[in-house]
Amino acid sequence: SSETDLPDDSDSSSGSEPSSNSNISGGSSSNSGSSPVGGSVSQRNALDRAKSYLSSSSFSRQGLIEQLEFEGFSTSDATYAVDHVGVDEQAVSKAKSYLRSSHFSYSGLVDQLEFEGFTFSQATYGVDRCGADWNEQAALKAADYLKFSSFSRQGLIDQLVFEGFTAAQVEYGVNAVGL
Repeated sequence: SSETDLPDDSDSSSGSEPSSNSNISGGSSSNSGSSPVGGSVSQRNALDRAKSYLSSSSFSRQGLIEQLEFEGFSTSDATYAVDHVGVDEQAVSKAKSYLRSSHFSYSGLVDQLEFEGFTFSQATYGVDRCGADWNEQAALKAADYLKFSSFSRQGLIDQLVFEGFTAAQVEYGVNAVGL
């Protein structure tokens, strides 16, 4: 993914009030989950819409900007909104969501979040805080592979290494499935 961060508009407001989202920060620590009191009407409307989206779904920074643009907000207003709600915690939520439906190595999950439009920094933030047991993920991934295909011990080791698991995680996973 080749996402480019847009400039932070945090200097457009002199005050702040708590956001309805839980301590979300997005790339700029000066915003740390606060909503600006100021901003134009269209910026505040974009911010309200962004909060509404984030209350029910996870978005990357770029994905949320694009969604707001799709809704008719200008790029400037969409960027303002996203810069004032942030997306780091969305990366945590998205990582947890992926782990509920599939099994990943640490690096594989970072790559998946980057593919979804999160920056590398946001992706690692999310994966670091998702609570995954990477040994268990390796064991579950190994079991997934064995459901669909036959593997020798070495073949399964090679596949788990390819997926990004560490040597210790691979060993745990292969032993957990009895190979």
